[in-house]
Amino acid sequence: MRALVKHQSGFGAELKEVSIPSAGPGEVLVKVKAASICGTDVHIYSWDDWAAGRIKPPLVFGHEFCGEVVETGEGVTGFEKGDSVSAETHIVCGRCPQCRRGEAHVCTFTKIIGVDTRGCFSEYAVMPAGNLWKNDPTLPPEVATAMEPMGNAVHTVLSGPVAGRTVAVIGCGPIGIMAVAVAKASGASAVIAFDINEYRLDLAKKMGATHLVNSGEEDPVAVAKKLTGGWGVDVVLEMSGNPVAIRQGFSMVTMGGRISMLGLPLRAVELDIANDLVFKGVQVHGIVGRRMYETWQQTAGFLTSGQVDLKPMITHRFSLEEYQTAFEQMMSGKSGKVVLYP
Repeated sequence: MRALVKHQSGFGAELKEVSIPSAGPGEVLVKVKAASICGTDVHIYSWDDWAAGRIKPPLVFGHEFCGEVVETGEGVTGFEKGDSVSAETHIVCGRCPQCRRGEAHVCTFTKIIGVDTRGCFSEYAVMPAGNLWKNDPTLPPEVATAMEPMGNAVHTVLSGPVAGRTVAVIGCGPIGIMAVAVAKASGASAVIAFDINEYRLDLAKKMGATHLVNSGEEDPVAVAKKLTGGWGVDVVLEMSGNPVAIRQGFSMVTMGGRISMLGLPLRAVELDIANDLVFKGVQVHGIVGRRMYETWQQTAGFLTSGQVDLKPMITHRFSLEEYQTAFEQMMSGKSGKVVLYP
């Protein structure tokens, strides 16, 4: 089969012929219908410091996908040939204290599909049966492939109350844009989208943002205060990882508000802990992955009910052979979700 392989250290990847894997005990062989590019995949493709310290080439990478079950291994139940599935990216141990108290999303021994194990940028992929989610068969493949990243957005938005509250989404990458839609569908009274990229701000508007702020042209904190009568926003969803934007998020949140943080800074960030956190009585939530599998059920509910429509933010589609163009498009910043079709 054809597979996109991180074949060696350095920039790029290579489309190669590799053996079709077979499903072992507890595993399922899936024919990949669509796979989307994540920021993690861009790190691997461009070979930054994180990738150099984590990835061991050669590796078939990629982890966001929708596919069709073609074979089940020994001991697998609950799946039949032809089922549409996506996968939870985190392979967890089930034995550590976190897993045993129902918080497997922060499992101490997590392995990540497409990072620590073989991924899905290929015609076929083998996945642990316990990681598969059975999709509604009416979901188009390019929508179902976004189940995993949308789960990040759902987890971030719903880590606290949203209905009737003002929500700031800082950083309008694909997950930030999905967070806009989820916040709106969850009853937020206003959803303010912040970014410096006009293309992605326009996507945020299409996905339900009530206000758009170009942080390179306006003072984000001043605008947030003005839009909330001087009180500050109730909920800040920090999706950018930018140190300046993070500090702005802590400045714009209201007294007793909530900040949920998914974005990953590349270096340590200095904060005014006393004035922007302690004296404000702010709740700060670190968000990793998806709650397994509560978040998946919520995500499926938003999509199958039609409360969230992802089609506007799925902006580019390429064959697997066009992977170079696909990654260039993703890295240009002028895209929403970029989908590959094996």
